[in-house]
Amino acid sequence: MAKTKLYIARHGKTMFNTIGRAQGWSDTPLTKFGEEGIRELGVGLKAAKIPFRAAFSSDSGRTMQTMEIILRETHNQDLPYRHDKRIREWCFGSLDGGYDGELFQGVLPRTVALATGKPDDQVTYPELAAGIMEVDTANWAEPWEVIKERIYSGFEAIAQRLEASGGGNAIVVSHGMTIGTFIWLLDEKRGKTPLDNGSITVVSYDNGRFTIEKVADMTYRHKGREILDKKK
Repeated sequence: MAKTKLYIARHGKTMFNTIGRAQGWSDTPLTKFGEEGIRELGVGLKAAKIPFRAAFSSDSGRTMQTMEIILRETHNQDLPYRHDKRIREWCFGSLDGGYDGELFQGVLPRTVALATGKPDDQVTYPELAAGIMEVDTANWAEPWEVIKERIYSGFEAIAQRLEASGGGNAIVVSHGMTIGTFIWLLDEKRGKTPLDNGSITVVSYDNGRFTIEKVADMTYRHKGREILDKKK
């Protein structure tokens, strides 16, 4: 059986990413710049000659748009492709669509859960989830126990499905905080690594256990940009 490995991409840059709004379960399309970035990723993955056996994304429009470009550029349009809502982004509830600065530097630091004075990069995901729930007037935000269960089980189900079919590589498109949370559950230090749009995080899966191989790797995008620049 081939080694089971997930290549997890963060979706391309969107309208809300560009203007600094928290996207969550709301959705905006990739910008022209975002599409070009994912084209670079696809070209870089093709150049690396990674044989993908399956494709998975969340059910959000931005991840599906990203996957469409990746599959086209890697010539994998016929690859089996499934959506899984468990690997959606976090839900910010009534704060969805708000400006990042107002949310993360204004509202949330004043909550009981986050009034610790910690720098942003030291705030844990459970603390962040508690803060969001505290100020979500719509009561749509998920508690930490629900967030971690849905995200881990989503990636685990993908790995198990791939393993059951003989292993190999899957291309997966998800979201910044979702990927960060998954990696944090495996290794808290590496789970706080910033993830650029179009970055690749690689995990392998064997005997019910995940192993982190790479986090936030931008080399595929950089290689793709080199190739495209040479063609101009």
